Amino acid sequence: MQNDIIPQDIIKIQKKLASFEKDSRNYKKYTKILAKHIKSYTMKKRVNSHIKTIETIEIIEKDGIENITK
Repeated sequence: MQNDIIPQDIIKIQKKLASFEKDSRNYKKYTKILAKHIKSYTMKKRVNSHIKTIETIEIIEKDGIENITK
């Protein structure tokens, strides 16, 4: 399992969000912005994971499973 680092833009938005009063206009605005950033970040991670899985399957089909375990 990798140690994933939270991107700086997400941390910056969270710090800004913490300075607002709950249910204020800016709080709601920054909550939406944060959700959008988190969604795109997790989507990038999922795509990268799928790409690695496809590459592994292609290697297995090409070389067989014996070469991967070595």
